[in-house]
Amino acid sequence: MFSLKTWNAFLPTVARLSSCRQIFVSCRKQIDDEWRPPTNIDNQAENENASVGVSVEKTINSVTLLGRVGSNPVKRGSSDHPVVTFSLATNSNYSYANGDVTQKTEWHRICVFKPYLRDSALKYTSKGQRILVQGRIIYGEVKEPEGQLRHTSSIVADDVIFFKNG
Repeated sequence: MFSLKTWNAFLPTVARLSSCRQIFVSCRKQIDDEWRPPTNIDNQAENENASVGVSVEKTINSVTLLGRVGSNPVKRGSSDHPVVTFSLATNSNYSYANGDVTQKTEWHRICVFKPYLRDSALKYTSKGQRILVQGRIIYGEVKEPEGQLRHTSSIVADDVIFFKNG
């Protein structure tokens, strides 16, 4: 658990690395101005009920992937809520003590909802192309025709950087 002093030292480092600095600045102000340790157990429940909607804990859900596109992008969804989806492969290399090297490929489902990014991804992304995706991970469930639930995970892209083939 971070102490307030440690958090104040850690926060500028995170803010410097983040593209969303205003979030961390507001979080720091919130911690400096509003954070107070609970005085006792009875007041803790009362304080939690009184501060609903006033103070929100900041969290991070950030994913950065660099890999190759596994399938050409496909536009899905309705005209009101379109989405572009494609797969992305990333590799991890493992070396064993005997000198063997193994490569494991992980596949990721990328979903693009932002209109300008969706159009660019559809137009400029092709199978085999190297790209960098920054976004967040989401989880869901899909009901199979047999009635079984299948758990899914997807990366919702906030930014895509296209690398030149060649």
